[in-house]
Amino acid sequence: MKIIEIKNLMKQYKQGTKTISAVNDISIDVKKGDFLVIIGPSGSGKSTLLQLIGGLDKPTKGELKIENEDLAKMCDKKITNLRQKKIGFIFQSFNLIPTLTAKQNVEAAIAERSKQDTEKTREALKRVGLLEREGHLPSLLSGGEQQRVAIARALINKPQIILADEPTGNLDTKTGEEILDILEELNKNGETIILITHSEYAKKYATRIVEIRDGKISESAKSKAPLN
Repeated sequence: MKIIEIKNLMKQYKQGTKTISAVNDISIDVKKGDFLVIIGPSGSGKSTLLQLIGGLDKPTKGELKIENEDLAKMCDKKITNLRQKKIGFIFQSFNLIPTLTAKQNVEAAIAERSKQDTEKTREALKRVGLLEREGHLPSLLSGGEQQRVAIARALINKPQIILADEPTGNLDTKTGEEILDILEELNKNGETIILITHSEYAKKYATRIVEIRDGKISESAKSKAPLN
């Protein structure tokens, strides 16, 4: 079942008298349960594409639908609501609040408050193997542990889609693979993962791979294994 449909998507910027196409006529569908790895060099347009999918930016042209809702036609309020309920973000720089504990950083992302907040937060931290560190500030956590907190934060609203923007970029290879192992496990449990990276070793975690260069798909999506 398709969860994301992208058709002839473009994002253009003005640079003096020139028009730069950061995303140039991309069409791709993402199925529920995919672990899609989008790979490409710096400046290839992969981060821009991820921002468009996450509703952090709007396309210049084309269609971008999440569960048949066209983001290009939605107002900012509806896009914000969609992000909170359906999308979890993981970034390269962790983006944790330094004065808050791991538990508080995760709780800060809860979209709809309830009496079960503490239980939900502890469950999210448990899923990433960091429950015993819930009371620690980011400064007392390693880079890998901080990224685990960021993953727990992305999971707290039980999103259908997780968008990961170079989540291993600030980590050594061993720690990076540990983070990818967590994402792979989440994918096996039903989450749809879209990961952008320039790291070749991330390919082994993918069910599908797309290569982007100069804003265009240079290699068609391909399956590592049959999809259910």
